[in-house]
Amino acid sequence: MESPQGILAAFILGLFSTVHCLGMCGGIIGALSLSLPERVRLHRGRLLSFVTTYNIGRILSYSCAGLIVGYIGAEASSFFDMSDGPSILRHTGVVMMIAIGLYLAGWLPQLSKVERIGKPLWKVIEPIGRRLVPVNNLPKALLYGLIWGWLPCGMVYFVLVWALTSGSATQGAMTMAAFGLGTLPSLLTAGLAASWLRRFTQSPLTRQVVGASVIVMAVVTLMMPMGHKGRHDHTGMNASVHSTMEHTDHGQH
Repeated sequence: MESPQGILAAFILGLFSTVHCLGMCGGIIGALSLSLPERVRLHRGRLLSFVTTYNIGRILSYSCAGLIVGYIGAEASSFFDMSDGPSILRHTGVVMMIAIGLYLAGWLPQLSKVERIGKPLWKVIEPIGRRLVPVNNLPKALLYGLIWGWLPCGMVYFVLVWALTSGSATQGAMTMAAFGLGTLPSLLTAGLAASWLRRFTQSPLTRQVVGASVIVMAVVTLMMPMGHKGRHDHTGMNASVHSTMEHTDHGQH
């Protein structure tokens, strides 16, 4: 998957994941907003600055996780020296997108069990987050967001596996950052229209349409050209030149 398409797909996936994000994080952002001092809650601009700062911390944590898994994936690919590495990574990424679509649509709820993976880490860092409450200043809001980003979440883990196949640490970080930015609109507005958004996103039809859309996006991604033609042509040209030079040398002798 080429960088621009992969980043755009991750952002769109973040937008589509509204049906999951509001259920997972909407309550958290609502509780945090209510715990803010009254002078902040009653001032729309100040409230928005706190909510935005929470989310900046969350997205930074996503990016850090993407950087780590992207690096691991790139090193593993290099270590095993896979000649078909790009193709394998591409197909793995598409499979993960299809899994995300099935998960969002509610057609494969068993995938939610993947959230158990992060529970040991969450037990360690969650108490640190609790000590930051009440969040009464922006530095605390940023720190809380950084911790919140490690909350066990099936959607995040699926996208992390996708980032693992991205091909580099930078690409992994950008994939997760794009996904986080895609989730931003729904979580920024969660406090303003929470009840309507929750009713909308909990509708089975909404979930199925979103899940099916992600699966279609995965199929379209699979059908797109990989963009490695230039490298193969260059290799082939070198081989051809080398063969011609050998033929010339034999002719001279």
